[in-house]
Amino acid sequence: MAVVSWKEILLLTGLVVGCYWNSLSCGFVFDDVSAILDNKDLRPSTPLRNLFLNDFWGTPMAEVTGVVGRAELLSSIFLLAAFLAYTKSTGADHSIVWAPIALTVVLVAAATLCKEQGITVIGICCVHEVFVAQGFTLPMLWDTFRQVLQGKDGFPYAVLQTLLKLIVLIISTLLLVIIRVQVIQSQLPVFTRFDNPAAVTSTPARQLTFNYLLPVNAWLLLNPSELCCDWTMGTIPLVESLLDLRNMATVVFYTFLGLLTYHSLRYRHSSAKTVIMALSLIVLPFIPASNLFFPVGFVVAERVLYVPSMGFCVLVAHGFKIISHREHLKTISWLMIGVLLTTHAVKTFNRNWDWESEYTLFTSALKVNKNNAKLWNNVGHALENQNNYARALRYFLQATRVQPDDIGAHMNVGRTYKNLNKSKEAEDAYLVAKSLMPQVIPGKKYATRVAPNHLNVYINLANLIRANESRLEEADQLYRQAISMRPDFKQAYISRGELLLKMNKLTEARDAYLRALELDRTNADLWYNLAIVNIEMKDPSEALKNFNHALELNPRHKLALFNSALLMQESGEPKFWPEANRRFLTYVEEEPQDANGYFNLGMLAMDANENAAAERWMRKAIGLQAGFRSALFNLALLYSQSKREMDALPVLDELLGHHPEHIKGLILKGDILMNHKKDTRGAKACFERILSMDPTNVQGKHNLCVVYFEERDLPRAERCLEETLALAPNEEYVRRHLSIVRSKMAAMSAARQPLTSAEGATMAAKEEEKKGTGNEKNVRKSSAESLGGVGVDQSESLHSSQSDKRTKGKSTKEIKDIEKKRAAALKRLEEIEHILSGD
Repeated sequence: MAVVSWKEILLLTGLVVGCYWNSLSCGFVFDDVSAILDNKDLRPSTPLRNLFLNDFWGTPMAEVTGVVGRAELLSSIFLLAAFLAYTKSTGADHSIVWAPIALTVVLVAAATLCKEQGITVIGICCVHEVFVAQGFTLPMLWDTFRQVLQGKDGFPYAVLQTLLKLIVLIISTLLLVIIRVQVIQSQLPVFTRFDNPAAVTSTPARQLTFNYLLPVNAWLLLNPSELCCDWTMGTIPLVESLLDLRNMATVVFYTFLGLLTYHSLRYRHSSAKTVIMALSLIVLPFIPASNLFFPVGFVVAERVLYVPSMGFCVLVAHGFKIISHREHLKTISWLMIGVLLTTHAVKTFNRNWDWESEYTLFTSALKVNKNNAKLWNNVGHALENQNNYARALRYFLQATRVQPDDIGAHMNVGRTYKNLNKSKEAEDAYLVAKSLMPQVIPGKKYATRVAPNHLNVYINLANLIRANESRLEEADQLYRQAISMRPDFKQAYISRGELLLKMNKLTEARDAYLRALELDRTNADLWYNLAIVNIEMKDPSEALKNFNHALELNPRHKLALFNSALLMQESGEPKFWPEANRRFLTYVEEEPQDANGYFNLGMLAMDANENAAAERWMRKAIGLQAGFRSALFNLALLYSQSKREMDALPVLDELLGHHPEHIKGLILKGDILMNHKKDTRGAKACFERILSMDPTNVQGKHNLCVVYFEERDLPRAERCLEETLALAPNEEYVRRHLSIVRSKMAAMSAARQPLTSAEGATMAAKEEEKKGTGNEKNVRKSSAESLGGVGVDQSESLHSSQSDKRTKGKSTKEIKDIEKKRAAALKRLEEIEHILSGD
């Protein structure tokens, strides 16, 4: 290795920092979203072994292939390290040093794990061994083999040493290839003509286009003035004829490459060795991405030029060295290298701003190429993520004009129309996309002919039309069609399970989710959806078990946390309450602005008679959601039960201010006004408001009768009780109260006392009202308002979930509470009767 001075290190470091410091303010864009932000392998809960089973995207390597971004740089580091290790495999006496060779094999494996192109360092090592370490030239090799074939001489010792080292490297390469093939289960990746149009075209267009791509990549190295993040689809039109002028670029490229190769292989001087190593760095790492031996998923990709650019830089530096040593060209050579560094540094600095966001990245690409529908789609996606659907639609529509048979573009148009609430236009767009799908061929695997994400057209169309209750069967047919085209299409099972649940086909829904779980048992959403089906099937124990599966996979799965805690709370089993409380606490950590979580924490505290905690949680819920009906009522009820009736009144006023029709709130307020504030007029207004909304409300009617009695108006109390008895002829307490009032009236008539001025006696209807408010507490958990909606709209995504589902039955504890309240009510009724029958 050449000695590098500290000045050169500082210069290089300063240049790199100056070029790239502005990239620190840029976000994750393009493939970063899939490879980093959405990659499950990067989450702390994912086992480390998954890194060796999944690809760079976090997808099992047996299903898709490819890596992005910094994989090339990481692979390049190991590639260079492997090459440098190999350069030390020859001793001072030209003997073989095996330790560096062993290290080389390890580093080659590391480079290959980062990116497949890393394996090409074996070829670079072979070139170095033959033409640099051993100093052979092509004529020398030919003479040696010719003499051996003629029997004049055996293999020279240096040749045998070289062969031995190369055999070790080749065997190592074969082993790595075999392992890699086993990992992908002997299946090559599936690419469509949208990824690489030339790969599916016929001869000679395929060969002409692939060869033309070589000078295109060489030009990018020489003049990277127009860079583009995506070169697929129609970026580079096919070279379909020998008469195409672009073939001249191919001829010039091969001529120049051939001359350089001939020069470097013919001579032994240091310049020739430098050139041959530069060419090996340019050519060999590029071969896997060249399309010449097997198709890849792109036309041009600037990232695959990282390693070749090293060899190109070596050529440039070598040329500069030669020119700068010529006295009459020294000044101009330094001027040229200065201009080169300055322009490239400025270009790099400005290019970094293009990567600031997805919108800036893709709009910059459109400046270079307007014939790539994928770029129009990606700008639309960036605008869609900003909820700018109107502008996004214009880009998606342009994508369909640039590439009319792009299924994905039509799907994007349909989704955007749906977001704009234009269902008819959305359906038409999806139908166009569906019409572009290949026709059914019995026994043919569609994964080999269709990009898997294109099958989502069936999902999206079904999700759209199932909003119409009369088209549910049609939607189900679309899900089943997608499944028939790809039996392992997990998302189709998920969406179909949700639809079957909506259709109340619970057994089929459960089977759909179980089938999806066979394909992916690590999907927490699937276990959650299965638990929802279990709840609908009245199997809470199985539901809780599946909720727990979801939480094992994702301990902070918000829906599973909330609904499993709710299920534990409703079970009536005190042993579940601590865990339910813990899960609600975790939920509010995830959703600190959701009042429902705090409300249910308050309900748990009420059940446990922890009044201070219950009050605190209820207040928190009300603070987050003004007019939270159930939280306001239960807080008032808590105050009433804690003998803090005066604190309950302002809460009830707030409740009735938001919900003036809340009958149980009116009953509780009337009870407090009459029995604790002795405000019969206010209590009367409450009960009259109830009857104005529901004239058949027995409890409100009876309590109004109590107010009449409290006002000493016995005739009116009698008529009121008669009307109440007509409404509820089986209520014995109403009949007894009517008998008591009539007896009282008869006694007062016999004593010649006015019936409207009977001596005061508090006919406390508190028990009946308490009975009512107690029932409110018993039903509060199954009230829809206690939770609101926690379902997620997954109409366009590949995941599904359900609105909040709750069990309907009463728990053992709730039944006991009801019986206690009834017993207390009967006891109070006896006291009321005693008061009414007294003089």
